[in-house]
Amino acid sequence: MRLLLKFNLIFLIVFLAGLAGAGYVSRELLLRNAQDEIVEHARLTMEKAQAVRGYTSRKIKPLLETQMKYSFLPESVPAFAATEVLAQLAKAYPQYSYKEATLNPTNPRDRAIEWEADLINRFRGPAELKELIGERETPLGRMLYIARPLRIVDPACLACHSTVEAAPRSMIEKYGSANGFGWQLGEVVGVQLVSVPMSVPLARAQQTFKVFMLSMVGIFLAIGAVLNVMLWALVIRPVTRLSDLADRVSLGELEAPEFGTGSKDEIGTLAASFSRLRRSMEQAMKMLDS
Repeated sequence: MRLLLKFNLIFLIVFLAGLAGAGYVSRELLLRNAQDEIVEHARLTMEKAQAVRGYTSRKIKPLLETQMKYSFLPESVPAFAATEVLAQLAKAYPQYSYKEATLNPTNPRDRAIEWEADLINRFRGPAELKELIGERETPLGRMLYIARPLRIVDPACLACHSTVEAAPRSMIEKYGSANGFGWQLGEVVGVQLVSVPMSVPLARAQQTFKVFMLSMVGIFLAIGAVLNVMLWALVIRPVTRLSDLADRVSLGELEAPEFGTGSKDEIGTLAASFSRLRRSMEQAMKMLDS
């Protein structure tokens, strides 16, 4: 097997091993970064909802207390305000959604469906469980969700949700007396649920991975071409010339020209050794002839 072929086989093995290692590490890193980006988007949406809830509770609700005695205004309810604001965002970004899913809601649109009810029941277990992150398939594609418990920690909430008799008449006139009552202090009645799409960040990560791998292949091919040229010019060509000259001398062609490289590397040392051997052979031949 020729030296150049051996070199290229070894280089190919090293190249494939390096490409596989770099591909695995880069893909895992890109996917992890994409996952982190998706989670950050979801948390940012959740914080927006929290900000709307807090603003409504502190600034809007006190302004509407008098009017609430005569007509129930859902805009004064933090949960309603957050849902409405995030619904406006969903018009521009339909894959992003926010819901305050509740097992026994006052507003029927907030009623938890089956998988949301499962999340609520999980939060009703260990009190230290503050957040759940998961993935699920939807008609819009694979989505990541973040869920946080809606726990009754403010006794003021029970003014509307403890019993029908204690609830504002204006709220009962608007939503009826069948739902949204019987809540207890400290009870988890629902979840704040944010869903964000996974398709865009993951597709971006896959595209980046493809570009990176193609770049790696191009770089390795360029390096391989340069190494092949260097190996041929610095090793294979002078060794081949030296081998041809050795064959001619071994066949008695003592008039063959000297092999000169002018270099002081290993090839130059080999050429100098061959020249000394040739001169020794010439002297030996002359001594035999005399």
